[in-house]
Amino acid sequence: MRHGELPTDLELDRVTPDFDATTVPSGLLRAHQVGAQVWGVLEVVDGTVVFVWEDGPARSLELAAGDEVVIPPQVRHHVEPGADARFRVAFHR
Repeated sequence: MRHGELPTDLELDRVTPDFDATTVPSGLLRAHQVGAQVWGVLEVVDGTVVFVWEDGPARSLELAAGDEVVIPPQVRHHVEPGADARFRVAFHR
């Protein structure tokens, strides 16, 4: 299931390598944001990832394999990967 929609005029810029609970960069585990005019799509390949929005009252999504969440520019968030998680982020401009 995809949570959110990308604008139609964007092009894929790059995709991160797959991360898991031991290889996820520490910056993704605390509040951060993608830059201006950049959209992200977090794709869960295996396991589960909790995605936490920090743009107001904290709210979270529990994502499972096959789920995606669209991340708008400059919106603070962080991830909490499960022990079995494998995920990547695609960036669009």
